[in-house]
Amino acid sequence: MATDHGPARWFRGDCHVHSYLSQGADLTPAQLAAAARTAGLDFVAVTEHNTPAAHDEWSALSGDGLLVIHGQEVTTRTGHWLALGLAPGEVVEWRYGVRDDVVDRHLGQVRRSGGLCVAAHPHAPYPSGVFMYPYQGFDVVEVWNGQWASDLPWNANNEAALAEWGRGLAHDVHRGSWRPAMGNSDAHLEGQLGTPHTVVLADELSAGALLAAIRAGRSWIAGSAAVELSFEATAGDARAGVGECLETGGGPVAVRVDVRGVPSGAVTFHTERGTVLRESLPGGGAGVVEWRTGAAESAFVRAEIRHADGRMAALTNPVVLR
Repeated sequence: MATDHGPARWFRGDCHVHSYLSQGADLTPAQLAAAARTAGLDFVAVTEHNTPAAHDEWSALSGDGLLVIHGQEVTTRTGHWLALGLAPGEVVEWRYGVRDDVVDRHLGQVRRSGGLCVAAHPHAPYPSGVFMYPYQGFDVVEVWNGQWASDLPWNANNEAALAEWGRGLAHDVHRGSWRPAMGNSDAHLEGQLGTPHTVVLADELSAGALLAAIRAGRSWIAGSAAVELSFEATAGDARAGVGECLETGGGPVAVRVDVRGVPSGAVTFHTERGTVLRESLPGGGAGVVEWRTGAAESAFVRAEIRHADGRMAALTNPVVLR
């Protein structure tokens, strides 16, 4: 969809991807790169479990409209996290748990190289997968992970992660530093890549630009490439999109979401007061929902779009109102 953000444009990408070098995965990097192009993705991040062994193989696949970002899934004893934007061959230590009190040291390693630290699948249903570290040390939270569900990837583990992130958002926005959400497939098997993925507004298709935009929250999450969305808030002549702050001047704010690809779905708007609006989408799957508020009533607004059966189709990071 068109955007009013100058030269920036929207890029679709999956930042949690595994090849045969990770336990439980069986696809080659070449197969995954082909699947990414078929799924309409512009970028992927390779996140093998605790090894950079595939970096060279992946580097050779970057190009022709698909950017490959080097990364790692750091599988500690008390939670997994994604290190995105690593140098080729760089590895992050994983042999520790929350009681060792060393995770900040390894987060610092990633940040010193310009990388991004993501709390992965916080409520994954297996030992060591449940995330026990405080979010405060991380840049982003993966609230939607596709590995543990069939068909459209949305389940109770994702519902719990989204609720946990959403509960902390009002406090963090009030303190002036909030942690964006992202969604990834955690692809291990054929047919999983891109479901879901993160749609990012960036100045260019480069690792630096994309990671900076994800860190700033200039993104929303899509269950598939069939879902399109635009979300913005306006106050007089001022306007702001996802991840931005709208200076309202104390006046009324109009919030608008334009959705395509979700037949008979439902749109909800959320603020620090919880769910403040719910409206249905037509059977054709395209619709516009508008709502009015103000900075005195709402410190932020974010949107969720669900299918008719309640499964998530898309969700946004907030627009902050000031």
